[in-house]
Amino acid sequence: MNQRNEPTLLLVDGMAVLFRAFYATSASGYIRRTKAGLPTNAVYGFIRYFWDAVQTFGPSHVVCCWDMGGKTFRGEEYAAYKGNRPEAPNDLIPQFALIREVMDSLGIPNIGAEGYEADDCIGTLAKYYTEQTDMNVMVLTGDHDMLQLINDRTSIIIMKKGHGNYMVYTPESLMAEKQLTPRQVIDMKGLMGDASDNYPGVRGIGEKTALKLVQEYGTIEGILDNLDKLTPSVRKKIENDLDMLHLSRKLAEIHCAVPVACALDVCELRLDPDTVMDKFEQLEMKSLGSWMGVAIG
Repeated sequence: MNQRNEPTLLLVDGMAVLFRAFYATSASGYIRRTKAGLPTNAVYGFIRYFWDAVQTFGPSHVVCCWDMGGKTFRGEEYAAYKGNRPEAPNDLIPQFALIREVMDSLGIPNIGAEGYEADDCIGTLAKYYTEQTDMNVMVLTGDHDMLQLINDRTSIIIMKKGHGNYMVYTPESLMAEKQLTPRQVIDMKGLMGDASDNYPGVRGIGEKTALKLVQEYGTIEGILDNLDKLTPSVRKKIENDLDMLHLSRKLAEIHCAVPVACALDVCELRLDPDTVMDKFEQLEMKSLGSWMGVAIG
């Protein structure tokens, strides 16, 4: 918990939080809507998650990052990338634009870049702020791929099930829990692939074997330099899928040189109560404003 004792930037993985909010609040079959029928359950849930994190971690600055839709460079590299993802539910689609309007009303910049994912924007901004300013960075997400971004100035807040339940990863806690360095998270993905993103890694190598190999040899290059020391079965699997191993690692790596930027004064967290309440009243969420009332008022 920071409690704003020092300048800290919270980078919000907007897509991860919005999808989590939608499915958590629609699980019962009830979808919150305005009188006109506009679905707002994901927006409502998003703000509940987001503001709880702000209250818990006390950032001085906030930026929210989004996927922009359309083709990404990963889709160009591997046509099947995320090809297993279903279309977004109809009730969620109008809320993509709506949540950005709400974040605008909170004075929080919405950042995205064509051809890249929110992860890449987050990685780029985290790298910039930790290298070029005195900011410490926290990333709010549910995506364990983000663990590769951890360093002495960047921590990853993984949202667990339920409200207010977080696991905060630093280099020390990542090593303690998973016995991995941040860079090794990428090599793990190269070996085992990622079913949710639909790239296979090395067929036949799962998490357990990947972890053992990375821990023993350090990197994919270290593994390849020691193929003769592997069991014949594992060696054969790697040799048969060498191209996919390298491609999977490339797909797994978050790019930290995306053409995005946000000046510090723009992302300082300063709410204007009237603007916030106007937006909440428009969306028939006045209770949300009351819930945030102490911080707004």
